[in-house]
Amino acid sequence: MRPRMPGRSLRTRLLLSVGLTLVVVCAAMALTTIYAQRAYLLGNLDQRVGDAAERSQGGLQRRAGDASDLGFLNERGQPTGTIAARLDDDGDVVAAEFVDADAVPRPLTAVQVAALGNVPVDGSLHTRSVPGLGTYRVTAIGGEGLPVLAGLPMDDVQDMIHGLVVVETGVAAAGLAVAGCVCAVVIRRQLRPLARVAATAVGVSRAPLSHGKVTHLVRVPERDTDTRTEAGQVGAALNRMIDHVESSLTERQRTEERMRRFLADASHELRTPLASIVNYAALMDRGTDKIEPELAWRRVAAESVRMTALVEDLLLLARLDEGRPLKREEVDLTSLVAEALWDARAAGGEHEWQIEVFLDGPAVVTGDPARLHQVVTNLLANARTHTPPGTTVTATVEATEHTRVIRIRDDGPGIPPDLLPTVFERFTRADTSRSRSRGGEGGTGLGLAIVAAITSAHGGRIGVESEPGRTVFTIELPPAGSDDSPAPHGT
Repeated sequence: MRPRMPGRSLRTRLLLSVGLTLVVVCAAMALTTIYAQRAYLLGNLDQRVGDAAERSQGGLQRRAGDASDLGFLNERGQPTGTIAARLDDDGDVVAAEFVDADAVPRPLTAVQVAALGNVPVDGSLHTRSVPGLGTYRVTAIGGEGLPVLAGLPMDDVQDMIHGLVVVETGVAAAGLAVAGCVCAVVIRRQLRPLARVAATAVGVSRAPLSHGKVTHLVRVPERDTDTRTEAGQVGAALNRMIDHVESSLTERQRTEERMRRFLADASHELRTPLASIVNYAALMDRGTDKIEPELAWRRVAAESVRMTALVEDLLLLARLDEGRPLKREEVDLTSLVAEALWDARAAGGEHEWQIEVFLDGPAVVTGDPARLHQVVTNLLANARTHTPPGTTVTATVEATEHTRVIRIRDDGPGIPPDLLPTVFERFTRADTSRSRSRGGEGGTGLGLAIVAAITSAHGGRIGVESEPGRTVFTIELPPAGSDDSPAPHGT
């Protein structure tokens, strides 16, 4: 394999491309100009040579001279260097002269005459090099008159073309130099935004994204994010990507913190009943008389039930986090809420339980009836557990054109303001002013997290508003058959 040449920067490649293009354009223009000028000058010279041949032939016809008489050369005003020759019927030169610098016709030497030989007598133009005189443009004509040859020097034309080449070369070189400098400055200025974008990308690439808390990543300056330019489009896209990266890293850090807290809380919650079971089992194993065996067994059974419920809640949350499909069928929310309210009334007779129904149509959703019943049950149990006796708890079912709503409202002491932002997070517990769990054990702090997870799995939303004397949990679910409602299917 051939080794690859080291890459050049975009600025260098642009300069080379623009410079090469300018060189090609200037060369093409110069060659076109020189060619056109040369054709024009040669055409003019050829016209003069033809006129000279015709004048020479006409002069011979008017003059009755011998074979050495060349007609018009004897006339005054002939250009310096003009050649005239008289030909015989075979096209050979009989006599030839040229006009010297003093305007005096002088005969050509044998060598010079030989250079004019073999010129067709047909009026065509030819270029011949005459020793001692230079390059000439010659023609020979015959026809009805005497065959003659005439020629004019090409030195002036060649000098003019040479001068034109020199001028064109100088102008092109100067123009290319100026254009190269201007292009270098313009390209440098135009690529500065791209260089700043590249510097930003390098800075982000050097940030410790794989570990630690990453915030305030460097951004492309606003002046380099104008979407009307290509560099601005790249800068704007890079800023959006950095925003996504930063938000993703922040969310990842938040998730990791929640996971660490979740594991710590879950370990603590499992350790407490497990420690109780171990202690009671140890007491019974030693046969101590400090506790009755029946009471010890009851405590072991109670702690086992508590630990089993906690594990089941954790497994349910894990399944919901994994996105496992739930059972889907049509569920009448009015009947579901009514049944959950009767169960809550049986468990908490010291509270006032009420139900309200506002329907513009059937309050039917598509979902898992057991999980939706768990949602309502958890909210009612939460109201019963965290409010004093005599509190009125009202369950409301609403059916509008676009949504189905369940509200659980109580007139208890309310949720502390500092607890509201995290009320649906796992292992979040109310303080002692709202909690009244019997035995001082309290709940696991997973009830509202399960409610939020099940609601989200059904394509719904949950919210809470609380102030002293009024707390409302609101659940909004898509109606059955809507685009947001999952299609019915089995588990």
